[in-house]
Amino acid sequence: MKRRAFITLIGSGAVWPLEAYAQQTAIPVIGFLEIRSPETIVERLRAFRQGLRETGYVEGENVTIDYRWAEQLEQLPELAGQLVRRQVAVIATAGGFATALAAKGATATIPIVFGVSDDPVKHGLVASLARPGGNLTGVNLLSTELTAKRLDLLREMLPRASRIAVLVNPTNTVNTQTTLREVETAGRAIGFQTQIVNAGTSREIDTAFVAFARERPDAVFLGQDAFFNGRRLQLANWAARHALPMISGSRDICEVGALMSYGSNIVDSYRQEGVYVGRILKGAKPADLPVEQSAKFELVINAQTARMLGLDIPPTLLARADEVIE
Repeated sequence: MKRRAFITLIGSGAVWPLEAYAQQTAIPVIGFLEIRSPETIVERLRAFRQGLRETGYVEGENVTIDYRWAEQLEQLPELAGQLVRRQVAVIATAGGFATALAAKGATATIPIVFGVSDDPVKHGLVASLARPGGNLTGVNLLSTELTAKRLDLLREMLPRASRIAVLVNPTNTVNTQTTLREVETAGRAIGFQTQIVNAGTSREIDTAFVAFARERPDAVFLGQDAFFNGRRLQLANWAARHALPMISGSRDICEVGALMSYGSNIVDSYRQEGVYVGRILKGAKPADLPVEQSAKFELVINAQTARMLGLDIPPTLLARADEVIE
């Protein structure tokens, strides 16, 4: 063998193991797709990272998270495509069906972990809760399925109420359809007259509350929607300005001034997502990971808001509340 060929052979043999080692020890990248800005979900992001830590992954040490924030729903497909082109190891979606469907439309091979508020089987994300069967699994918060319960609680808080304004985001088709169906059935049974109002932008929220100030409904019922959560200060400020009792499924909105909230512990659902992402990074397949269903539900009452509205909170509600904000 000629000396030059021998040196070339030795050189290539020395490089190959180093390249293989680098590939084997490369830090995995998680794609994180959301429709809210990071400052509005700080505690939820902390919970997601906690779930990762529970499976042995720490951001910045042995895993990287590539965050993509959509200002409009229309941006989601492109942002999901960017994560696919980067060849992330797994995609975590938050904020409901819009993000999950965008990720599903972008890839049939990269694992996806979702957090949604309604039945993922009914909406085509997975084949079944027990055996998802494809590249998606995640957490079902059951939020939209609690609409009737929230209306019952509103009746208990406001026994003389009759006219309820229901605020929904028309751009979130899945959540809105479920909410309207539940509101129509449960509201009629309880005796509420419901007025459906659409608001898919900040300006439309302003317009809705100007109308509420003129028409004076007895309460405002917020449909479950990530957009409303991101605009919670705007919603709470309008409700306070016009002395309107407001109920939602998100404790975040109650914390800043809504009268009451009842729903899944959303922060814990982000932790659950983090755990599933970590398990997938360790080799688990989404097809074999059952969809988790929220087991923690919480009733939160803002006593300070009740006092501002001149309301006496029924003792039965106080006794059942998981938290009373003073």
